[in-house]
Formats: sequence, C-alpha cells, structure tokens
Amino acid sequence: MTDKDQYKIHTEPFYQAQGDEVELYEAAYAARLPVMVKGPTGCGKSRFVEYMAWKLGKPLITVACNEDMTASDLVGRYLLDANGTRWLDGPLTTAARIGGICYLDEVVEARQDTTVVIHPLTDHRRTLPLDKKGELVEAHPDFQLVISYNPGYQSLMKDLKQSTKQRFTGFDFDYPEEALEADILSKETGIDLDLAAKLVTIGTAARNLKGHGLEEGISTRLLVYAATLIKGGIDPKPACRMALVRPITDDVDIRDTLDHAIDATFG
Repeated sequence: MTDKDQYKIHTEPFYQAQGDEVELYEAAYAARLPVMVKGPTGCGKSRFVEYMAWKLGKPLITVACNEDMTASDLVGRYLLDANGTRWLDGPLTTAARIGGICYLDEVVEARQDTTVVIHPLTDHRRTLPLDKKGELVEAHPDFQLVISYNPGYQSLMKDLKQSTKQRFTGFDFDYPEEALEADILSKETGIDLDLAAKLVTIGTAARNLKGHGLEEGISTRLLVYAATLIKGGIDPKPACRMALVRPITDDVDIRDTLDHAIDATFG
C-alpha cells in the first residue's frame, strides 16, 4: 500500500448536501484554493470534508488541533533511534508531499504561533519551509489545505488572525432545516421518518435555549446517537436523555426543561 492509499477514504461517507457546497468546494479544489469551514459543533463539517475527499479521490490527513500543539507537531521533527537521529514528517508535511488534503479540525484551538506555519502553503508560493531540516518542501500539485472551527467559541484568546483568515475561501455551515435534518437521521440510522422528526423537534427546542442557559444546542451528531440507541432497541425517552440531554448540561433546570420536552414529544 502506498502512502496515498493509506490516507484515502475507500467507502463513501454519507453526506446530505444542504445547498451548493459540493459544487463550490469542487471549484475551490480545482483551483487549489484553501478552504475554511465554519459552523457549530456536530453540524457536519468534518463529514463534509471526508465526503469531498472521497468524491475527489484524494488522500485526507486530519489533524485534531489543540492548545498544546506545536509547529513541530504539524511539520515534523528529528527523533532519536539506534542509528542516531532521523527526521519524521508531520501530517502537514506528509500531505504536502503526497498531494493530499490536510484538514486542520478546530484550528482556533491551536496557538497562533503554530498556525502561522501554514501561511506559505496558502498563497502563490505553495511551499513549506522545514527550518530544522534546512529543506523547502514544494507542495504536490494535488495538495489542498482545509481548516474548520466553531465561530460560537471565538474569543480574543481563541480566534484566527485576519492575516490567516484572508488566505482562505469560506463556508458557513449550520444545522439543517428540520425536514432535511429528519431525512438525514432516517438515512444515516435507518429509523423511520416520523421518529426522526420527533428527535429533530427536541433538537430544535434545545437550540432555542442557546444563550439562555445552554452554551451550545443539541447537534445533529447527538441526534444520530439518540436514533442509533433507539434503533438498537432502547426506549426513546431514556435514549434521548442519555444522548441528547446529559452530555450537554449539568444545570438542573435546563435538564428538567429538556426532559419535559422529551416526555411531551414521546407521550
């Protein structure tokens, strides 16, 4: 198996388009433009990127960004072994060499001094300097950089610099319209459409509480979890409490409100 093959997605991920995002992404990839995907937790950002990598037949290397991530974690470092030292490429360097899509998930979690290393790959240069190794990597013609983050968690300490933002094209993602979201749940999990619609109703009720006791509403991902539990034989009420309510809040009043919504929905 080649380096490219091990990073390719061989089975089509389920993705239901909400608009013209597939065509727009294809146009961005054709021009090798960097892409930024913004949207709330669990709304399908990562699934969309996986689907596009599959559709385009390109390797996908995903990096889950965090505040402890250093530039070396992205580009690579020297390691000690029995024969001395050897260089190990990081995921960004690997993607640039093999012509993959490098996806930096929740990029604002990374320190700003780390994210600046992507800049030379996002303009006409399409290069990646490996200062410690004394090498300048020229990106493969198929290479593309994609980043994602949740704008709802932006702050002065966790935001992208304008000098970074303005290197990307961008998509705004959100939770689907209710009918489409119910259709997605039904297709993803195999539950019937009526049950899916009831789950979406609960999700919508929780999203209306965002900013009124909830930091974030119930995501499409959590609705899929609830549907999966129900499909597996769990009664809808405890399934919903387990998958939709307990993960998102410890506030007793908010829990009671959502539990009542579940009881009202399922009788």
